[in-house]
Amino acid sequence: MSVVYLIKNSDSNYEELGKDALKLLRKIVSETGHKFEKEVPIKVHFGEKGNTTFIPAACYDETIEYLKENGVSPSYIETNVLYRGARTTSESHIETAQNHGFTQIPIIIADGEIGTEYDEIEINKEYITKCKIGKEFKNYSQFIVMSHFKGHIQAGFGGALKQLAMGFAARGGKLEQHSGISPVVNAEICSACGLCVGKCDFDAIYRTDTAVIDESKCIGCAGCIAVCPHGAIRNTWGGSHFLEKLSEYAYGAAQDKDIIYITFLHNITKDCDCMGKSMKPITDNIGILAGKDPVALDAACLDLVQENSRDKLFENGRLSLEHAEKIGLGTTKYQLFQIK
Repeated sequence: MSVVYLIKNSDSNYEELGKDALKLLRKIVSETGHKFEKEVPIKVHFGEKGNTTFIPAACYDETIEYLKENGVSPSYIETNVLYRGARTTSESHIETAQNHGFTQIPIIIADGEIGTEYDEIEINKEYITKCKIGKEFKNYSQFIVMSHFKGHIQAGFGGALKQLAMGFAARGGKLEQHSGISPVVNAEICSACGLCVGKCDFDAIYRTDTAVIDESKCIGCAGCIAVCPHGAIRNTWGGSHFLEKLSEYAYGAAQDKDIIYITFLHNITKDCDCMGKSMKPITDNIGILAGKDPVALDAACLDLVQENSRDKLFENGRLSLEHAEKIGLGTTKYQLFQIK
């Protein structure tokens, strides 16, 4: 059974939320004897352009100052998204982050300019053999993963597991979770310009009247999605066993890493912060939770949301917790301690 800590806070005062997040971090450091390395990235979600309910940058100020005061050099770390948007390339991703206020510390985009730089982490699980994890993650042994718990159209909910699975994965790893391996070409849009052919390092794309992807050679890096000027290449969403693959990627991301997890139960929306639009919360603000076990933390968040809403919100995501427990990432059994 894992320990999860909770501070209840229903206010939208982001300075106070930041202070509560630091209280939880201090609690975990005290209870576990945690010793920080010299460099510790903070894994966050910057919010898609147009989104207004992501967790604001001000909520991280207290944690950043605490790390600096303790001789730690913090940075933000993220990976590029799979879909075409404001966070598809490192340049536009960083610009979006800075426009959203994330200017306190350096930003690391771990999978390179277009999301194709990764290391393969061998896990040999039921659905995933090797995870494609953003290359920069190997440079650090510790992370603070700070998540926003909210809904997700496929995962059921997004929390600590999704921050690990999608947040640490390079573009090809995201594609592998969402579908099979290969993207598909929309022949009606493709102009046969050849940019994707030149980008592919595996000779998996050739040109006829349109671009054609050879599935036998494609490794699923998804670099072609990023370089296509017309949006003619896309992934096929909703592949089989998505929730299990997500759990296995979370396992790969956390492997051999020392991670503290902090999750905000605020601005709980039906959809993810990747949605580039304004959304309304679907239930009340609850507070902030933290722990060292991402499975227990997500389980506690899900239970609290359902208790608060008196509804089975996001229940379809529970399968990811069960599979994560099955493969040894953590446990769904937890003790919840409320602190002030």
